[in-house]
Amino acid sequence: MTINESLHSVNGNSIVGPYPDGFEKAIFGMGCFWGAERIFWSLAGVWVTAVGYAGGDIENPSYELVCSGRTGHNEVVQVVFDSKIISYESLLAIFWESHDPTQGMRQGNDRGTQYRSGIYCFDERQRELAEASRRAYQVPLTDAGYGPITTEIVGGAEPVFYFAEGYHQQYLAKNPNGYCGIGGTGVACQVGLFSGPSEQ
Repeated sequence: MTINESLHSVNGNSIVGPYPDGFEKAIFGMGCFWGAERIFWSLAGVWVTAVGYAGGDIENPSYELVCSGRTGHNEVVQVVFDSKIISYESLLAIFWESHDPTQGMRQGNDRGTQYRSGIYCFDERQRELAEASRRAYQVPLTDAGYGPITTEIVGGAEPVFYFAEGYHQQYLAKNPNGYCGIGGTGVACQVGLFSGPSEQ
C-alpha cells in the first residue's frame, strides 16, 4: 500500500499502525470483505479497520491467488478497538448477526473458500468467548430453522494477517454503489448469554 492508502478513508487513522497502547485486535471472516469492513468501521470504540487475508497456507497472497482457492486464505476484516468502549463480546454479537454463519464455503451468491465464516483469535480469552458465543447463538438459529453453524474458530497463536491491496481498503466508502452480498439471518445474538465471568 502507498502512504495515502495506509490511512483509513473514513476516519483518517493509520491502518497499519502503530495503534494506541492498550487497544485490542479482532479478525472476522464473514463473506466479501468489502461489506464486512463497512459493518465495523463506524462503531463507537473502533479505532480502525482493514481488510486482508487470514487462515491460509502461503505468505503474502494476492487477491487473485486467494480467489483461485489454492491458498486456503479467507477474506477477513481486522478491527482495532478500545475494549473500554466496545467489548470483544459486543463485536462477536455484531459478527454473528451480520451474516449467515450456516452457509459453509459461501455467503449469499459469493461462493468459494475465501467467503467462509471465521473467527481468528489473538489469545485464549478471545477463543473461549468465540466458542461460547457460537454455542449460545446456535440455539436461536436452530429455533429459527437454520442448520448447524459452520464458522471456523482458530486460536492457540496470534493469527497471521496479510493486508489486502490498497484498492480494497474501505472499498464501499470509495465506491458507495459497489457490490455487497452480506446479509444477516435476522436472528438476534444476546451478549449476556455467553459473556461469562471472564468479562472485564
